[in-house]
Order: sequence, then structure tokens, then C-alpha cells
Amino acid sequence: MFFLVVIGFILGNLIGTHSNIEFLSYGGQFGLTSPLELNLGFVILTFGLTFNITIAGILGMVLAFVAYKFMKI
Repeated sequence: MFFLVVIGFILGNLIGTHSNIEFLSYGGQFGLTSPLELNLGFVILTFGLTFNITIAGILGMVLAFVAYKFMKI
């Protein structure tokens, strides 16, 4: 189920960014704007995470969830 929801989110974002319907690409970006850096002396680790959530992505997730409910797995 998680895999289907992620695929739905990705497809929804792709449709939202490449379609001519402007309200589908409306959304926000959440997460770390600048990466977190951890310097241990011999190695430097950099952590960063951002989410770009759009209307199309949310609709894709909902459609994937509905499709999962109708599947007989």
C-alpha cells in the first residue's frame, strides 16, 4: 500500500508540473532549507530533507489509496 501511495504521489506531481491546469501545481515546500552538517574529523556527513507537496500530488495519493482499496490482494 505504501508503494502505491508513493507512486501516486510521484505521478500526481508529474502531472501537476507538466499540465496546463495551474491550480494542480499549487503547493508548498517543507523541510530543511539548508542541510545539516556533522563534522566528525575524519568524515563529514550532510543531512537534508525537503518535501514538495502539491494539489496534484495529494490527488494522486488519494487515487492510489482508493485503487488499493478496490484491489483484491
